[in-house]
Amino acid sequence: MQFFDFGIEDLTISKALQLCDGKLKGRLTATAQKKINKSQNDVQKIVEQQHTVYGINTGFGILSNKKISEDDTRTLQYKILQSHSVGVGNAIPKTIAKFMLITKLQALAKGYSGVQLSTLERILWHIDRDIIPVVPEKGSVGASGDLAPLSHLFLPLIGLGEVEKNGKIISSKTLFKQENIEPILLGPKEGLALINGTQFILSYAVKNIQRLQNCLEVADIIGAMSLEALQGTKAPFDERLHELRPFRGNQLVAKRLRLLLDNSEIMHSHEDCERVQDPYSLRCMPQVHGASRNAWLHLKQMTEIELNSITDNPIIFNENDSISGGNFHGQPLALPLDYACFAAAEIGNISDRRCYLLLEGKFGLPMLLMKEVGLNSGFMLPQYTTAALVTENKTLCFPASADSIPTSLGQEDHVSMGSISGRKLYQIIDNLEYILAIELMCSCQAIEFRRPLKSSALLEAAHDFVRRTVSFAKEDRIFAEDINAIKKIINDFSLVDFINQQQNLNSDFEEFAI
Repeated sequence: MQFFDFGIEDLTISKALQLCDGKLKGRLTATAQKKINKSQNDVQKIVEQQHTVYGINTGFGILSNKKISEDDTRTLQYKILQSHSVGVGNAIPKTIAKFMLITKLQALAKGYSGVQLSTLERILWHIDRDIIPVVPEKGSVGASGDLAPLSHLFLPLIGLGEVEKNGKIISSKTLFKQENIEPILLGPKEGLALINGTQFILSYAVKNIQRLQNCLEVADIIGAMSLEALQGTKAPFDERLHELRPFRGNQLVAKRLRLLLDNSEIMHSHEDCERVQDPYSLRCMPQVHGASRNAWLHLKQMTEIELNSITDNPIIFNENDSISGGNFHGQPLALPLDYACFAAAEIGNISDRRCYLLLEGKFGLPMLLMKEVGLNSGFMLPQYTTAALVTENKTLCFPASADSIPTSLGQEDHVSMGSISGRKLYQIIDNLEYILAIELMCSCQAIEFRRPLKSSALLEAAHDFVRRTVSFAKEDRIFAEDINAIKKIINDFSLVDFINQQQNLNSDFEEFAI
């Protein structure tokens, strides 16, 4: 088993994913423990010397001018978890909540927050045992930290709230009885340190980066298959063309399409046809898919900075030096998350256009991709679904970060709403996976009308992989079942993993890896 040293090593998206999956085991080394203990001792000295420091011996937000006695500093931290647990709605996915634990532990273990070692050891215990707190999805405005979701995340430390254990939701009190453990007695500042930070936004960013990367990889494969079925040309993917406009995402997509179409019999069969150019949804895949790749890359870069940042407030440098600032503000992630919403939605938009092209009955394909139509509706209705999902995604593209509603009676007068940006992107990707599944279903159907000609080795492998799950349709059936089956091989990464085993399509573009 390989280990990750919290607070010492840089956390990457890849390592966060491995920690979540149990492929890496986290630990708090002696070096990290020394930093943690020093910071906790600094906070204790602040309390004993009665230095006035926000959140240690004062109230919170607009109540920061209310002094708290030394005797009440611990009670204050307990109450902040209770009072700020105001989340509503459905529980977030378990993996997102687990990422919240991982990313919060990384930030606290750096030794600027004054938390007890025992508190961090309990968080690590939850990660190792895969006993994950239940966190409602709504309630954060993405500044002063993700206060509500982080409060729910850490209620189990003090014996409150609920957790998911072995697939079942149980109360923390039940968990304590089962595991024979006791609540953590929070020290000065600990409650505030636990809930101040961007870990809700950050955790959605990590998961969205993984899922969107997968969709971008799939979109290239499916787009190439649709181009083959429609007898399009690969000329617009020429490397020389993209050297003249050298956006990295565009160049990557063009290279992938060249490799995906290499040595195709179908492509060679119409080299001398009279068509001058293809519709944009085929011809401009490098520019459109590539632009979304560039947006993804920006989100990845910002996320990896945030993974190793201190987003607490106040930050404790030593017993005589603390700063109350704004590192908790979610704007640095809110903007790129909204940008990624547009990027994901556009992949669905262009995919829907290719679906439409496949149904028109042009270039030798039967109308609606079925020979006997009239009694059969063919693949007409699946494109209704892509149209609905594309429009739903458009409505989700309003940037949450463009809005701000003051909170805390005006003390917190500008907030990021980045938590909403992260959740919206997650929804858009859900819809995108369905859109891509429908295009893949249609392109696999269409390419069989080109037989006996074969496509490239890679696209034939992709086609065969889909056919293990969904067969060719000679007549109407419940296509929702096919869509869900294909969506699963997209969502679980198995299609992309299968193609990557055949050939590395991303060499020389290491920045696009995670």
